Amino acid sequence: MKYENIRRAKFLSRPNRFIANIEIEGKTEICHVKNTGRCKELLVPNATIFVQETDKAERKTKYDLIAVYKGERLVNIDSQVPNKIFHEWVLDSGYFGEVELIKPEYKYKNSRFDFYLETKNSKILVEVKGVTLEEDGVALFPDAPTERGIKHITELGECIEDGYEAYIFFIIQMKDVRYFAPNYKTHQAFGEALVKGAEQGIKVIAFDCEVQEDSITAGDFVEVRL
Repeated sequence: MKYENIRRAKFLSRPNRFIANIEIEGKTEICHVKNTGRCKELLVPNATIFVQETDKAERKTKYDLIAVYKGERLVNIDSQVPNKIFHEWVLDSGYFGEVELIKPEYKYKNSRFDFYLETKNSKILVEVKGVTLEEDGVALFPDAPTERGIKHITELGECIEDGYEAYIFFIIQMKDVRYFAPNYKTHQAFGEALVKGAEQGIKVIAFDCEVQEDSITAGDFVEVRL
């Protein structure tokens, strides 16, 4: 995934979850935050950030916040990118074998899953979660309570009973983490639901990403510790 028109800036403040005040070339500007999560450990005053400039006339802001340095580690916080990374990775990796069909935003009964994949022998439902929280080298999800996340796990478990394969992919939007784990401290019920889902047969997979100022691509598998 390649971004165009990326510029370096400095984070100042975040008046609400949708916008940030930034400094770019000595001027204070308003920037759209492409992640409604808390990101409190990332978006700290004076942090070096990278923003995408747009010239669309209908936009209220001319910048989107894409990535931020946490110490020496560059973290992509674009919440729209994990699904794109997964789609690219499915096509390039051969992980599922020969995929005959990829359908995003797949509606199944009363649910909507991120992807439906079909191979010669399998029907697969996938949920994708972007991970931007890291503590002591451990990638954690979620960074805020997510009842929606629990709902997805429950519904995937039900799909297994109907003969589908079910996966949850945690796309870690940074490099060099030690392992992935549910964030029990923030939402214990999500972690418990993930463990139960794995026991039902949901495959829980995590991989990190190669993050540059203007790009992000799938990296290596990361150990999952439930």
